[in-house]
Amino acid sequence: MGCKVVVCYGHPEDPEAFEAHYRSIHMPLARRVPGLSDYTWGKCRALDGGSPAYHSIASLCFPDAETMHAGLASAEMREAGRDVRNFATGGVTMFTLEEESVQEQVGEV
Repeated sequence: MGCKVVVCYGHPEDPEAFEAHYRSIHMPLARRVPGLSDYTWGKCRALDGGSPAYHSIASLCFPDAETMHAGLASAEMREAGRDVRNFATGGVTMFTLEEESVQEQVGEV
C-alpha cells in the first residue's frame, strides 16, 4: 500500500499558459519533494465526451504515510505549494490517499 497527495486542477482561464507554466516551472519544483517514489500528471477527459470536472490531476506518490508526511512538511513542498497560485486560475482541490490494490483480491469472496 502506498500513499499519495492528489492535486485536482480546475479548468484554467488560459489552458495553454497553465500547461506551459506547469511543465516548465511547477513540475521541476514538485520533483524535488523529498521521499517521492513517483509523480504523475495527466489531462482529464470525460468518458461521455462532455466536460470533465477537472482540467488535470497530479499524483505525488510516497512509499508510506510517514514518508508522505515528511514530504508534506518539507521546504520543497512549501515552495511548490506557493507556486500553485501562479498558474492554477481554475482553482485546486488537494487530498491525501492511502491506496490498496483490489486487483489481487479478484475471485476472493
